[in-house]
Amino acid sequence: MLRSMKPFSRRFFCIAGMAIYFMLATFCCVINAQAVVAEETLGSYDFDNGGAQARPGYVYAFPRDHGSHNQFGLEWWYFTGHLASDSGREFGYELTFFRKAMDNPQVRNSASPWAIKHLYFAHLALTDIGTQTFRFAEKLSRAGLGKAGAHSDQLKVWIDRWSLSPVAPDHQVLHLQAAEGDFGLELLLTLKKPPVIHGEDGVSRKGAGEGQASHYYSLTRLGTKGKIRLGAEIIDVAGLSWMDHEFGSGELGDDQVGWDWFSLQFDSNMEVMVYLLRKKDGSMDPTSSGTLIFPDGGPRHLRLRDIRVETQDYWTSPHSKARYPAAWVLEVPSVQLRVQIKPVLADQELQTLKSTQVTYWEGAVDVSGEHGGTPISGQGYVELTGYIRALKMDGE
Repeated sequence: MLRSMKPFSRRFFCIAGMAIYFMLATFCCVINAQAVVAEETLGSYDFDNGGAQARPGYVYAFPRDHGSHNQFGLEWWYFTGHLASDSGREFGYELTFFRKAMDNPQVRNSASPWAIKHLYFAHLALTDIGTQTFRFAEKLSRAGLGKAGAHSDQLKVWIDRWSLSPVAPDHQVLHLQAAEGDFGLELLLTLKKPPVIHGEDGVSRKGAGEGQASHYYSLTRLGTKGKIRLGAEIIDVAGLSWMDHEFGSGELGDDQVGWDWFSLQFDSNMEVMVYLLRKKDGSMDPTSSGTLIFPDGGPRHLRLRDIRVETQDYWTSPHSKARYPAAWVLEVPSVQLRVQIKPVLADQELQTLKSTQVTYWEGAVDVSGEHGGTPISGQGYVELTGYIRALKMDGE
């Protein structure tokens, strides 16, 4: 199979921020459910982020934790990467699956196969660097009658024919596939490093408030090969991918409007993840943080004081009129790392009107600079949310 576009994605609180919009996007699904569970109405579906809270002391176990955590209200599996053909054609891609639990005892306890206990969303995007074009697609479905779902004991998630799954029980090789319209992809991803746990004591803080945290890990270096489809053309590709998996039940604080997220992969076999939570007054929330991953796979937690990010340019979307940062300098002074980050294409904005109802920028970037006085280069992805308006429970 092949494919199309993604949030902190996306990232994590993005789903929470759009909860009420999910009711509108899934109106038809609810009508079908009413035919089987007649006493339920649209208003009975509570999209509140009910669920277990992310607590310190969480102990990860793989491959179990690659699977779904249905006790948490929000979850996503997020893949991005840079790919190239033998002839030198270059692409960036994103494929993300989201799960949102329904916080309604009547629905949870229903034996009906039509009961909407979980909603699933997916985004697929493809950046064609050579032609400077960007495509994306999206899906929305429910966990019922096999249309969508996620296993709790392995990394198997799907919506219709969009899917991700392990090739073998050890999860050392993963299979991705998705296609929509005139484009698609099918990829095999091989782990080059072990999972990296972000944050401290098993939790990634997203604010000072109760429940403002998630469990968050990444596969930061995935050797990738497979095929991309563009129209009638099938292109063999290879490259590197990055995977994020995050789960919890929190939401953005009242003083937070969105985030800037960076995942960078260097040719030196080092990686960096940084997320900056923006506040209404333009400052960064103190819980913003990151992780530096050394060539041997060992991580170092980065607090906000350890990171410097300076915006050097802006781009205004002709579609949404949002004004996004469009070039950055990122520094980690403790390891003498200073790099410039530039999008490979300005217009990598997604307007997900058929699923999460969020407008955000997520795109492929090139990276160059110095590490310890030595030139360094690489690639990555950046996600920018909340540039239209703050992500809140009453909508974007």
